[in-house]
Amino acid sequence: MALTINHLCTACDACLHVCPNDAIVAERPYYLIEASACTECLGDYAEAQCAAICPIEGAIVDELGVALNLPGSLTGIPPQKLNPLQLIEARP
Repeated sequence: MALTINHLCTACDACLHVCPNDAIVAERPYYLIEASACTECLGDYAEAQCAAICPIEGAIVDELGVALNLPGSLTGIPPQKLNPLQLIEARP
């Protein structure tokens, strides 16, 4: 059970210091989550802290590849109004 940061990450540092397990590693071109350390914040918080603070839709995904911040969830723009290329890029 671990989350993953994908290529949509901009390495903005927002998530780096909120992880209670220090599972996020500052790599380039984007950050990584060490699977052995990630607990998805279970037992510590009601939601994964990295996803709660991440300003990029689709950058953090669960073990099934589902984005924790789905397209449109942060901007309020319905996915059907987004450019189709944006939706494809948000997929794992």
